[in-house]
Amino acid sequence: MSYDALLWLSFGGPEGPDEVMPFLENVTRGRGVPPERLAEVAEHYQHFGGVSPINQLNRDAIAAVEKQLTAQGIHLPVYFGNRNWQPMVEQTVAKMTADGVRRALVFPTSAYGGYSACRQYDEDIERARAAVGESAPDLLKLRQFFDHPLFVGAFADAVRTAHAGLENARTVFVAHSVPESADRASGPPEEGGRRYSKQIAEAARLVAAEAGIAEYDVVWQSRSGPPQVPWLEPDIVDHVDALYADGVRAVVVCPVGFVSDHLEVIWDLDNEAAERAAELGMGFARAATPGTDARFAELVVELVREQLDAASPRKLSEFPGAGCTLNGDVCAIGCCAPAQRPASTR
Repeated sequence: MSYDALLWLSFGGPEGPDEVMPFLENVTRGRGVPPERLAEVAEHYQHFGGVSPINQLNRDAIAAVEKQLTAQGIHLPVYFGNRNWQPMVEQTVAKMTADGVRRALVFPTSAYGGYSACRQYDEDIERARAAVGESAPDLLKLRQFFDHPLFVGAFADAVRTAHAGLENARTVFVAHSVPESADRASGPPEEGGRRYSKQIAEAARLVAAEAGIAEYDVVWQSRSGPPQVPWLEPDIVDHVDALYADGVRAVVVCPVGFVSDHLEVIWDLDNEAAERAAELGMGFARAATPGTDARFAELVVELVREQLDAASPRKLSEFPGAGCTLNGDVCAIGCCAPAQRPASTR
C-alpha cells in the first residue's frame, strides 16, 4: 500500500523556563496531580534552564531517519508532532493536510505496549484527525519494537561500554513505573494483562543475553501520584540502597524503557541514582539510550518498509504483543485501557 508521509509522534517537552508549568499542566490535566508535585517536577526542569532535551533529540533522530530514507530510495517527508507541547500533533496533522498528505505512517517514540506507551498514541492520532475534520489523512501507527534486533543490539553495546569502566558491577535495567492497575490492564485479559511489564522484562532479557550478562535486575523510576496507589516497584534509588546492603559496590544502569535521554532519564538516573551511589561510595555508570545510535534510524526505516513493501518483521522473541498494526492486526478489546493513568512528566 502506498503512503506519502511519515509522522514522528512524541511526548513533547518545554524549551524555555516560561514553558515548564504550561507543559506540566498539559501532561497532568484531569489526573488530580497536586500543585506541590507539579512545582517539585518544575524545579527539575529549571535545574536545566527550563529545557527538556527531548525535542532536540527528536529533531536529530528525524534528520537521521530522513537521511536513511533517502539512502534507501524512499521518498517520504517526515513531519514532527507532540502530545503535550509544541509542535502539537493537531497542528502537525493540519499542516500535513494542507500539504496534500492523504495517507501517512506514524512512528511513536515508544518501543512498548501499555496505555501511555501505546494506546494513548492511538488517542493522539484520533484527536488530531478529529481536530482537522474529514479532510485529515489516514494515519497508520507502526508496531512496537522492544524486541527488534537493532534496538536490542544498540542497548547491548551501550551496556558493554558502561561496564568497561567498572569491575564487578551489577547490571540494573530501568523503565518508567506505572500504577499496578495500569500494568494489569496493559494487555488482553485472556493473556493475563501486564503486557507493559512483561515486555520490559523480555527486552531486559534480550539485551542481557546479547551483552553476555547472566545476572541482572529490572527496576523502575519516575513514580508519581498519590502514595496510596500501588505502582511498579522497586524504585531505582531504593534498589541502589538494597544492592549496597547486599555487598554490591558498583552498578551499571540501563534505561531500557526509554529511546532517548529525555529529562526523566537525566534527572532520575544521572542525578538521583548517581548521587545516591556516590554517597554510598559505589561505582556507577549509565548506559546510553539508542536514539542517537545510527541503528535507531535503520530500525525506523525497517518498520516503514514492513508497511511499504510487506517486509517480514524482525523480532528476537515470540513474545506476544508485537503491536497494534503489525500486518493489519489490531489491539484486543480492553487491551491497555487507562485504568489508573500514569502521570509521566518527562
